[in-house]
Amino acid sequence: MQISFNNKVINLDTPKIMGILNVTPDSFSDGGKWNSLDKAVEHASLMVEQGANIIDIGGESTRPGATPVPLDEELRRVVPVVEKVAKEFADREDIMLSIDTSQPKVMEEAVKAGAHIWNDIRALRLDGALEKAAKLQCPVILMHMQGDPKTMQVDPHYTDVVAEVRDFLLKRVDDSIKAGIKKENIILDLGFGFGKSVAHNYKLLDAMQYFVDFGYPVLSALSRKSMIQAACHVDKADERVVGSVAGALLSIERGAQMVRVHDVKETKEAFDVYQALLDSRKA
Repeated sequence: MQISFNNKVINLDTPKIMGILNVTPDSFSDGGKWNSLDKAVEHASLMVEQGANIIDIGGESTRPGATPVPLDEELRRVVPVVEKVAKEFADREDIMLSIDTSQPKVMEEAVKAGAHIWNDIRALRLDGALEKAAKLQCPVILMHMQGDPKTMQVDPHYTDVVAEVRDFLLKRVDDSIKAGIKKENIILDLGFGFGKSVAHNYKLLDAMQYFVDFGYPVLSALSRKSMIQAACHVDKADERVVGSVAGALLSIERGAQMVRVHDVKETKEAFDVYQALLDSRKA
């Protein structure tokens, strides 16, 4: 299994790390740290050095309670960073850039600037998104979300969270394929923390192999989220490193091919230990 776009290829036979690069003033964990061009490029380079194969660039905070960012502002934040980071890794066939956006125009301009993957928390539900993804033919990450960022954590409710997330994602897969998106370009994200209680999140984490068995790559994105806070009793987001790494490791044990993380170095070291264990079984 692999993902590819514009002469870039990432093999998913071993789990891959997506490093988070928020170029926002207000993201829940690292808002304001990387929202200048030089700092963003420096941090992207560090994450690649530490083991990331994908850099996920986002210009709009989607934390609980967040309000939408105007399109022009999102473009202003994202496109220059994409252009510069893409040039930085132009000679690396195994380094891709994903864009954390729901806006078709942002993704279109980002692809022109050198991006490769559309990471959409709204699963291509905005007007024109499906059509734009089919035209671009880049890999797309379809995420489940109940509600929207402003209200999603106000008493989320499910009769059966695993079944309802499954039904939503498979419907979006079907809609995507009907719109002309290639099956091999589809990646699934269960949407930890997006309209879900702590209990919902852990039920989905435990069921991850079930989603992997649908035959699409699965991205696990739980880094530093409230489900880690609840388990580890660590209030400050940037201090939830150990819990986040544990969540990433549990994700790949359950079949996830990709993890989206803030702490690349620590996650890569945990994955290396896990790989060493797997290798020992072949000896």
